[in-house]
Amino acid sequence: MYDFPEHYRVNYNHDFVLADAPTAPPAAVDSDKALKKQLKVLNNRLAELQRILYAHDHHSILLVFQAMDAAGKDGTIRAIMKGVNPAGCQVYSFKQPSKEELDHDFLWRTTKSLPERGRIGIFNRSYYEEVLILKVHPEYLGSQNLPKEVQQDTLWQDRYASIRDHEKHLARNGTLILKFWLNVSKDEQKRRFLARLDAPEKNWKFSSGDIAERQHWAAYMDAYQAALNETSRAYAPWYAIPADNKRYMRVAVAQTIVSVLERLELKYPEVSAQDLARFQQARSMLENE
Repeated sequence: MYDFPEHYRVNYNHDFVLADAPTAPPAAVDSDKALKKQLKVLNNRLAELQRILYAHDHHSILLVFQAMDAAGKDGTIRAIMKGVNPAGCQVYSFKQPSKEELDHDFLWRTTKSLPERGRIGIFNRSYYEEVLILKVHPEYLGSQNLPKEVQQDTLWQDRYASIRDHEKHLARNGTLILKFWLNVSKDEQKRRFLARLDAPEKNWKFSSGDIAERQHWAAYMDAYQAALNETSRAYAPWYAIPADNKRYMRVAVAQTIVSVLERLELKYPEVSAQDLARFQQARSMLENE
């Protein structure tokens, strides 16, 4: 296994350079067959840890996924959560905000979808869209009806500060936050778009809007670099995961989650001597029926 948690973690000192972040796995990457086997092992371990997390009931887990279109967010979420009890996991995808959501602060719609203790919550896109899409397309800010007191010249720094405060509050109250940026190259995105056009069963995945957003690639990369530098902290780290090889990416994400969960030293609740005595009484009653 690779040392993913530290290898791809974005430092907390604002020195992350997006252009230096790899989109492809290392040259000595394992075969597809070996990666598939590793993922199965990690699936089983994550399922086991989720059961203990649910019984322990002192922590919640929040997994945030952000990426450019076609990076593989949906497939990665599906692949890493395979085998996890659906009752202990919840996934939310955040698209264009509704009128109700626009009438609240930018953290409201995701805050009401946070996981309760004992559960794993997954955000497929998140409140980070507010410092990504909105930064690339500031014209969308007009629909947010922001009060005149909001300072436009400090808007992004203020939003980064709000996100940091929000995540720190969650961490203080028992939410483990792991954030994954699936770093796909522009060339690989092009290849995947073409594959969607070539395969009729994948046509539904394609949107002309994806091509329009692709024209803003450089602006999005600047926005991602700023967001990751401003909000990767020990209580809510970012991981920049190479996404050109989907099998490698999924193993990297799964092992990171498993490794960090194992550090929590989760345990099943201890049973008191009084409860054990009641259990023995119940056993006797069942056996003597």
